[in-house]
Amino acid sequence: MIQQGAMRLAGAFFFCVAASAAQAQNVADFYKGKTITITVGAAAGGAYDLVSRAVANHMGRHIPGRPQFVVSNLPGASSLPMMNQLTNTAKKDGTVIGMTNSNIALERPLKMLSKGGGHVGFDVRKLQWIGSPVQQPHVLWVWHAAPAQTAEDLKTNVLLIGATAAGGDNTMVPTLMNKVLGTKMKIISGYEGQNDIFIAAERGEIHGNSAVLPNLTSAKPAWVRDKLVRVLVQMGAKRLAALPDVPTAVELATAPEDREMLRFYALKFSMAYPLVVSPDVPADRVAALRKAFDETMKDPEFLAEAGRLGLDIDPFSGEQMTQLIEEIERAPKAIVDRVADIINPDKK
Repeated sequence: MIQQGAMRLAGAFFFCVAASAAQAQNVADFYKGKTITITVGAAAGGAYDLVSRAVANHMGRHIPGRPQFVVSNLPGASSLPMMNQLTNTAKKDGTVIGMTNSNIALERPLKMLSKGGGHVGFDVRKLQWIGSPVQQPHVLWVWHAAPAQTAEDLKTNVLLIGATAAGGDNTMVPTLMNKVLGTKMKIISGYEGQNDIFIAAERGEIHGNSAVLPNLTSAKPAWVRDKLVRVLVQMGAKRLAALPDVPTAVELATAPEDREMLRFYALKFSMAYPLVVSPDVPADRVAALRKAFDETMKDPEFLAEAGRLGLDIDPFSGEQMTQLIEEIERAPKAIVDRVADIINPDKK
């Protein structure tokens, strides 16, 4: 009996050692020969698409097993269909990563993407964040022929502002500015993506748009160089180094409660291009993806490509994104309710 017990103990010991070794090799063994898909919740050609493709070109080198990367696009409703697919029907093994609109971070308190949150098939608090290559607020830009030279002109002249879906920042930012700062922008929604908005501006159908700065610097560098567009306002809590002379919406607000409300909305811009995976992806693969993302952000080849695209890499880690979601959850109810009343007047 003693001998049998010793054999059982030895067998259990070797099983644990073997299991531990298998677990240590699991990530590399799993990803070897695999392809990871980054599914972008926006149309091809815009900043989300460009940033995701730059990441996809380099991140595989930093993942054990060196998987290949591909990028696909599922635009519409400010990434809501993509996020529902990611968390409900896509593979949950770490081979599918979402690049989502940053409004996802505010969806639980504000319910911007569907009435009462009824079409949201996920809990943002349970998502597993990988990182954002850039911390980048939206900017309000206008075509050079638009009747506005400064932010003050937006209060006296009616400008037509192109937008995609109702829950997107290109709708929310001008809506907040109209209500809080007294601007008179008229939002023209229904464009499929950023390229359609660019074409509409060139044709004179609209005067401008609210977008992340790389939408201009990466997709339309000649417009910036030749001064065919003007940036009038930026939506972050502080001025970007690239736009030292452009005021923030927070600066333009006069009442303290207005400034606090705009700062709350601006929190999400720290995760301007969020990479995220399903809550069901195994923890060791999430850890490997986060580590690979962090290493990619320091990769000279990636940084060189980002420079060619006009991207000022300022990464925000997956751990920081998780903490940001927690900070948003702790926001005072009075501030959250006021933002919600402004951007969702029919969703009470």
